Amino acid sequence: MTDSLSSRPQPGEYAPFFARYVDLAPEDDVLSAMHGQAPISEREILKFADRPDHRYAPSKWSVKQVVGHMADTERLFGFRALWFARADASPLPGMEQDDWMAASDFEAIGLEDLLTSFQAARTSNLLMLSQLTPDAWARRGVASGNPFSVRALAHALLGHERAHLQILSERYA
Repeated sequence: MTDSLSSRPQPGEYAPFFARYVDLAPEDDVLSAMHGQAPISEREILKFADRPDHRYAPSKWSVKQVVGHMADTERLFGFRALWFARADASPLPGMEQDDWMAASDFEAIGLEDLLTSFQAARTSNLLMLSQLTPDAWARRGVASGNPFSVRALAHALLGHERAHLQILSERYA
């Protein structure tokens, strides 16, 4: 068996929908990659400091909403990772991102505060993940009706961040 801390998740460890996020985190050492991503994300998000309410189309999220969504997802995926790492077999519900957005008020929060919120959630997740045993990294659970390993969730965290930075760069710039 490979070391769960230094290997990539395999397709059976996450829902097919999440392959796009896992693929954006090709590193074996996901914790180091997450640490290294922090200054990149901050720089890319703060490029929009002068236009945080910008939307690339009328029905699309604003920059602030994208960053708020990133923070929400960071917390959610981190919670799922902790839940599964602690070997709780109870399945977790899904998250409908548009419903969550409708119930949020990210527009009333400054971009820098939203970035700080994301960074705090990431720091918390990094501390939690770095304290897990190899057995905990390999543990699995069910969320949104799909199986996930802790290892896959860690890669999805990084890939989700990169996916949204890519969207900001390509569509909002």
